[in-house]
Amino acid sequence: MIHLETISVDFPKDLINIFKVREKDLSSHVRKSLAVELYRDGLISIGKAAEIAGISTWEMLEAIASKKIPIQYYPEDLKEDIKTLKKVLE
Repeated sequence: MIHLETISVDFPKDLINIFKVREKDLSSHVRKSLAVELYRDGLISIGKAAEIAGISTWEMLEAIASKKIPIQYYPEDLKEDIKTLKKVLE
């Protein structure tokens, strides 16, 4: 689980209109957008992107697909998939 800490960042008020989100949804939208970009740049895995965005891995896959970003599969993703599969098969 990711530890969230409040960091204040100043944005123009019209960012809400640009993103077409309600003000109360701006924080989660910015986190999701940042996670997608970090993933696109190859800096984080899909799992870490989902964790940062506060959404499921499947939702992150959908967000990435909607931006036509190719899926990157890292060794840590394979290890996590193997652990999950072992749990399911037990």
